[in-house]
This record gives sequence, structure tokens and C-alpha cells, in this order.
Amino acid sequence: MANTNTKIYAVLAREILDSRGDPTIETMVVLESGYRGIASVPAGTSIGKYEAVELRDKDAKRYGGMGVLKAIANVNGPIAAKLKGLDATNQGAIDKALLDLDATPDKHNLGANSILSVSLATAVASANAARVPLYRYVNDMFQPFIKTEIQRIPTPTFNIINGGKHGAGNLDFQEFHVVPATNKPFSIALEMGVTLYQAVRQILKYRNAIYSVGYEGGFAPNLFTNAEALDIIAEAVKSSPYTSGVEVFIGLDLAANTFKTDHGYRIKDKSAEMNGPEFIRYLQDLHKKYPLLILEDAFGEDDWENWGLLSKEVGNEVLVVGDDLLATNPERLKRAIREKSCSAILAKPNQIGSLSEFLAVIAIAKQHGMKTIVSNRSGETNDTFLADLAVGVQSDYVKFGAPARGERVAKYNRLLQIESEISHA
Repeated sequence: MANTNTKIYAVLAREILDSRGDPTIETMVVLESGYRGIASVPAGTSIGKYEAVELRDKDAKRYGGMGVLKAIANVNGPIAAKLKGLDATNQGAIDKALLDLDATPDKHNLGANSILSVSLATAVASANAARVPLYRYVNDMFQPFIKTEIQRIPTPTFNIINGGKHGAGNLDFQEFHVVPATNKPFSIALEMGVTLYQAVRQILKYRNAIYSVGYEGGFAPNLFTNAEALDIIAEAVKSSPYTSGVEVFIGLDLAANTFKTDHGYRIKDKSAEMNGPEFIRYLQDLHKKYPLLILEDAFGEDDWENWGLLSKEVGNEVLVVGDDLLATNPERLKRAIREKSCSAILAKPNQIGSLSEFLAVIAIAKQHGMKTIVSNRSGETNDTFLADLAVGVQSDYVKFGAPARGERVAKYNRLLQIESEISHA
């Protein structure tokens, strides 16, 4: 008879590389039954100041200071000792033990990367022990937060052109997306994303523009204005079989923290800095010209007043998405709900640092009618946990990057697998 003991026997971490060639942490949780789970954590390039703290060694002699040996020592030492013998299937108790051990609001003691790697690996081990797909296990875990039935695969939003910190530095906006309509089955939406991605490549080649790719697989061309990037995407849609504004839309991650000044917002498309209302009018003009569906981080992470104004002006037509503003943090999310600052949350597990806290944030958003977008980071691994997580909580959208580069494609392919499973269930 199989050993079904789900108590934690061992917790082991090691250093691996992310998709940018920087170190990150991978943790294995081993149960007394022999079942085990492995999870690795990503890292961001554009990091908001309200995110949980990622622990780095800061030893300039090793990986340029980006090593994670301190985080690994925290897992293999105090965390492993604390969790040994605890029941892995009680995710809430596991995560509480981790948070109590850290005992800081921003997780700077043990590191959010240390804590999250253990939290996720515990869930994987428990799902394996239960012999159920990870997305089903996550969905069961999510039920006490908010009743949610698995009915669909989230709609992908594809990063096609990279600017800001993700690109060559010549475009202000960080990401230019294409977004299939939500009524498209995932496999069709993925095909649409690939078709438009390849169309943009051909247009860039025709223009003798650079078509190398950035951190998230989007092209990082030598363009001169943000509008030029939008024009190229619009041209790609026009050349495709898809109807703009009906079957496919455009999304922007502006990452406005990077071009905010003491006097307003400065972008290459305008000769002078714009204050909040002026920038809103500029975005409204973009929306009239291009069928925008998503405006992410259109203002700085502390510019609450202008977030509210933007949502009031365009919120009925465009998803106003908070990333740096919200940092997957329940208190900031609650403030945004009170002040009607945005209509959607970009949710990243490593911004908050544990699976239980992530599920609680998603539940708050859903309870208040906000759209949810489960998102990757620029420094990813081939771990596909995020795909199962998005399905398990029935996120409205997923943001995994371009339909290119292995660490992105792994997650899209995992969603294809899940789509096949739930369509035959």
C-alpha cells in the first residue's frame, strides 16, 4: 500500500539561473511519503517600491552581486527546521509558519524569494501526493476564499514590442501588447498572438528596423516614438485575418514610474512634460486612434489622484490596470477599490511572497468586480506553476510575455495541455 503521509520530511534549495542569466532560487519540498514538489521563483526588472523584498547577496565578486546564497541558506536552515514534520496539505498553516518566522511586513528578513519558493513547492508536493493536476489542487485551495469553478482558460495578452527597461531604451512605454477577444478559445487566441507576432517581425524587417527581442520576447526595435510602435502593431493587425476592435485589441504597459518627473510625465512623443489631466487627454487620443483595451501603470505608483481621474474618464471602455500601484498587496488593493483607482489588478506571486496571500488578494479583487491578470516577470524560469495558478483561480487574463523564448512558451504550452484536459473532462 502506498505511503500517503503528507508531513514534510525535508526542504532543500539551490541556486539556478533565470531567463536573463541572473541567479534565482529553486526549492524542493519532500514529503515523508516520498512525494515531492519543486518550484522556482522569477524576478522583475521594473520593480515597484511596494513589492515584498527579494533577498540578494550583494557580493560584487559573484554574479555581479545578484547571487541568492543567503536566500538558499535561509531555506536550508531555519525554514527547513521550522517546517519539518508539518502537514504539507495545510497550505495556510505552512504559509503562516513562514511569515511568522520572517516576522517583517515586507519579508526582508528571510526574503520573499525564499518564502515563495517554499510556499509554491509545498503546494506542488501536495498536489502530487493527492495525484491531482496542480490547477485542480489550487482551485480546491481557492474555494474557502471565494467559490470558483474551472470553466475556461484565461485570455492571453501578448507582449509584442518592448520599450522602457525591457527594451533598447528608445521607447518610453515598457510593453506594447495585442489582446485577443475573450470569447476566443485559448488555442485560437494563442494562434492569433503568434500570427500577429510574426507579422510585426516582417514589418520591422521590411522597414530595416532592428527585430531582436527583449527580456520578455517582444521585439526591441530602433523606433523613435511610442506612436510609431503602435502604428506597427496596427499595421500588423490590418494585414491579418482579424478585425481590429472586435477580435483583437491593443494593450499598453506604460510603466509610468520610469518617465515621471517632478513636474509631470515626459515622453518622446510630446515636446513638453504633461501634467496628469494633459496626459489623460493624450491617452484618450491614443484610445480614439487605436482600439486600446488595457492601460497598465499609466501613472506613478503614488499618483493616486490621477489614477482616479483616468479611471473616471476611460474606465468604462478600457481596463485600467494597477501593477506598481497595487504590488499584489491587499491594503493597497483595498485603497484602490475605495478610491476607484483602477478596474483590474496585475497579480504577481513574488510581489507578495506566499501562495496563501496571493489567493487572498485575487479573492478581494474578484469580490469587488475587478478583473484579474496573473502575470510573469521579466526574469522567468521554465517553471509552469503560474499557468496552473491562473487556471486554478480563474484569472480573466494571463500576461506571460511574447509567444517566444522558452520560459514564456513553456507556460503557453502548459495552458494548451490544461485546455485539452478540461475540454475532455
